[in-house]
Amino acid sequence: MSLSSTQSSETNSRRRKPAEHTQDSSCDQDLQTSDDHEEVHDRLQGSQQLNAKHACSPTTLHATRPSTKCTSAQACASPHACDDSWEEIQSRRVIRAENEVEANKLVNNYRFGFRKWKSHVTERPFEDRSAVVKELYSELNVVKPHSGPGQFITCGNVAYVLLFSWWVSLAYFVIGTLMFVTIIGVPYGKLCWKLGCYFLWPFGNTIHKIGSTLRRCCEEAPDCDCGVETGEDNSPVLLPSPADAETPEGPEPPLRTPYWRRLSTYVWLLLGYPPLAVVHSLVCFISWILVFTIPVCKMNAQTLGVILLLPPEEVYISTSSQRKHQGYETRALLCCYHAANWYYYKYTVDGINVFAVNLLPLVIVALIVGYVDKENQFASSDVKFAIAIGSIIPLSYYIGMGIASISAQSNFAVGAVVNATFGSITELTFYITALLRGHREANPCLQEVVKAALTGTLLGCILFIPGICMIIGGLKHNEQQFNSRSAGVSSALLFISVGGVFAPTLFSKAYGNLVCDACTNATGGNGTSNDSGPFVCHNCHYDLKNGTLFHNHVEPLVYTVSALLPAAYIIGLIFTLKTHSHIYDIHVGNGQTLGHQGAVVHWSRWRSLLILIGATVLTSACADLATEHIQPILNQPNVSQYFIGVTVLAMVPEIPEIVNGIQFALQNNISLSLEVGSCIAVQVCMLQIPILVLFNAFCDVGFVLVFSDQHMWASIFSVILVNYIFMDGKSDYFQGTALVVVYLILLALYYFAPSPAGC
Repeated sequence: MSLSSTQSSETNSRRRKPAEHTQDSSCDQDLQTSDDHEEVHDRLQGSQQLNAKHACSPTTLHATRPSTKCTSAQACASPHACDDSWEEIQSRRVIRAENEVEANKLVNNYRFGFRKWKSHVTERPFEDRSAVVKELYSELNVVKPHSGPGQFITCGNVAYVLLFSWWVSLAYFVIGTLMFVTIIGVPYGKLCWKLGCYFLWPFGNTIHKIGSTLRRCCEEAPDCDCGVETGEDNSPVLLPSPADAETPEGPEPPLRTPYWRRLSTYVWLLLGYPPLAVVHSLVCFISWILVFTIPVCKMNAQTLGVILLLPPEEVYISTSSQRKHQGYETRALLCCYHAANWYYYKYTVDGINVFAVNLLPLVIVALIVGYVDKENQFASSDVKFAIAIGSIIPLSYYIGMGIASISAQSNFAVGAVVNATFGSITELTFYITALLRGHREANPCLQEVVKAALTGTLLGCILFIPGICMIIGGLKHNEQQFNSRSAGVSSALLFISVGGVFAPTLFSKAYGNLVCDACTNATGGNGTSNDSGPFVCHNCHYDLKNGTLFHNHVEPLVYTVSALLPAAYIIGLIFTLKTHSHIYDIHVGNGQTLGHQGAVVHWSRWRSLLILIGATVLTSACADLATEHIQPILNQPNVSQYFIGVTVLAMVPEIPEIVNGIQFALQNNISLSLEVGSCIAVQVCMLQIPILVLFNAFCDVGFVLVFSDQHMWASIFSVILVNYIFMDGKSDYFQGTALVVVYLILLALYYFAPSPAGC
């Protein structure tokens, strides 16, 4: 499949002189994409670029197909040797990335059949990150200059007081009083009262660990000012001055009893530390789940793991209004300025977005509740279904990260196999599980739900994903441009795929017999009576089982289509991975190519493979639970089974892909946003449906590749609409709104549609 730039050459052409061309007489005009600030920009070098050593003069300037003619000291062997067609200029890509692994991931985003992945698969150098990102990963131990206490009055800090401050401080005051009662724990009681005051409003205040030099000073002269004045400092570590570092002459002061030999230590660890550990753990959990309050989680984790385990005489709290002398040997342990940060939606843990990490425990909850509570004593079937469906979201994210990691670290053949194998594993797991359960329970509704889910995935990928990306991207960038030819190729391929999938349906409508049940006339008689008058029939459907139409005509057509669609998918892979792989020219960084050893990969190949297998097994278990408890949802009298399949079952597994598409649109790369939906839709038609047909051939579960009229016409109309929208190569929020509105209209049709036959 031919790939082209995401932005037009007229608005994004820049000049660049490649260093590698020293004796080549041909003109090098290539398309460069950069990954600065996680954004892929396509830059086309036009025919006006002149090389200092090799002059290129355009002979004839065509409006749609410009060409260049090169003149140099070396004569061209043929007049066509130095002419670069417009297609060749557009097809050449130069990828700029931090390392070769990231470059491979970026190239995979433009390849046919590969899932589009936005997140990094390698650790980015911390020093190269922006100030905002560095703030997200701060350990809260750096003292920063600030203008005054007034700057800390923010909405997030006020919310901290309302949500956490008062009851955390109350716990410290209660534990401090208890320590005073024990007499032995008086030092810890004083510490608790200080920390209680600190957690009432910690912003701008600092908790220090006092070193041995300052502690000796305070022991020898307790009335001096060495430990009561504190102030601003830009460094977390304040080293002693040379005068303080000198060993004083004379007898050394008596040594304190070691920390672990004090009776007060064990009183603290038995009576004071455990309840505070519960309080801080609860605050950590709540603030981490809220994501945007992760600084509160870091602050409480630092207190629980470090500060509360220090000797009380080594903990010193300084307020923002005090000034600290530079000569004291102290180390800042905790200094928080803001309780919340909006940009924490970017926060990652081992390469995984924090939202996916937070949803992962939902998988454990789903398995425990689903397989332990068989009698629905603690949770109803509706709750179990919702938990099981929700748990598929983080598993889909982990599967996507595993696929991207393996593909980026392997050759393109291995990447193609991994994408084809695991790219649709989430959806296929649910479909096969539903078909098996429906066949086992003789429930034809589940087969119709699977067909509705397949159609819903197509509609969502064709209409909703491009539409929502256009809206969000258009609101930020006003108007975004993409190559209409590239989008046209994807849309045409999608049209062929949809046409192939619904060909058996059209065939059955043309040659099948319409059979209706429960026919009655206007007078109330049945269909066998001789009463005249109009008849009203219900449950009308095309009878394919009776007669020879299905077995002799429809079934062979289904197998033929199921063989041709994967063949087309393989041809597309061969085109991009083998015969035309030279059109993807990888250029890393500023001209230097780094090997895999130059990048710190989040997940290695083997780790990614193990995670893929584990996530697949867990997805199968969650899909089994979802299909087991879906029947009460299907029995809702006011909601059509079609609507449930088209919405919940179709779009929930695609949420990670929707997030990727939105991120591409925000980075002004609308081309990849559109490719996200096309890639999923093509995989549904060319891989998922043929695999379901093949599975039905070996294990007859009653899956017939004949869809209802509503499924067929909705899908075909959506493809036609998208082809029309993509014609001009531009997108804005109005076009995106049109796609989303059409999608919502189709959902309304499914919502009010009658239930399928047999349900």
